Amino acid sequence: METWSRKALKEKAKIRLKANYWKAVLVGMLALVIGGGSSVASSASGVSSDIGTSEISDAAGSAVSHGIGHISTAEVILIAMFALAFVLIVLVITFVAQILLFNPLEIGSNRFFHINLEENADIKEVCYAFDRGYKNSVKVMFFRDLYVFLWSLLFVIPGIIKSYEYRMIPYILGENPDMDKEQVFALSKQMMDGNKWDTFVLDLSFFLWDILGACTLGILNIFYVEPYRRLTRAGLYQALKEEQMFVRTENITDGQ
Repeated sequence: METWSRKALKEKAKIRLKANYWKAVLVGMLALVIGGGSSVASSASGVSSDIGTSEISDAAGSAVSHGIGHISTAEVILIAMFALAFVLIVLVITFVAQILLFNPLEIGSNRFFHINLEENADIKEVCYAFDRGYKNSVKVMFFRDLYVFLWSLLFVIPGIIKSYEYRMIPYILGENPDMDKEQVFALSKQMMDGNKWDTFVLDLSFFLWDILGACTLGILNIFYVEPYRRLTRAGLYQALKEEQMFVRTENITDGQ
């Protein structure tokens, strides 16, 4: 049963955004950058495939058709190989950055907004995962991304469902950096059980804000929408965490 409401989460997010506005904006900007990096990493294989099969072949075909006698087939193949090598290098760099940099920063930014619900958080919280349980956080977040990717191969919807099931993983690691992978995934699954649809609706409630942000060329997103959204999501984590604690207390009481 839902023990939280969108209205309550958003009202608290607005209050806490005003209380620590500029720091929340800066961390929100970082969250946007992290999101961009994640998008690049998740779509890189598709991009490399497009470049490798269409643009390179078109360029090679153009070179051959317009330059017969000036460029050999071997030279065309060599150019194509260099282009593919460049794409692969970019792909590897992006992938490594996602695992070693963007994911720990995601944990830290989520921790910042979670702390900011109760007190004015410091920007240094963004680097939390680099100082506490870094290896474990990298491992857990890697498997989160891997599982979402694999589920997405079964068409888009299973991947979306799993992304919501794993939504709380960065928040959990922000408080429990040494918790093992199985526990983190199980806890996130428990917290999101029965809450995935309501969380999806919560995300949809920002749709009009995103449209307004697009109309301002992203300025509104930077200075209001993104930190507001992140604080709302942190509030959801807090509500679900309290719900889990209540359920566990009830189970213990019933067992006695």
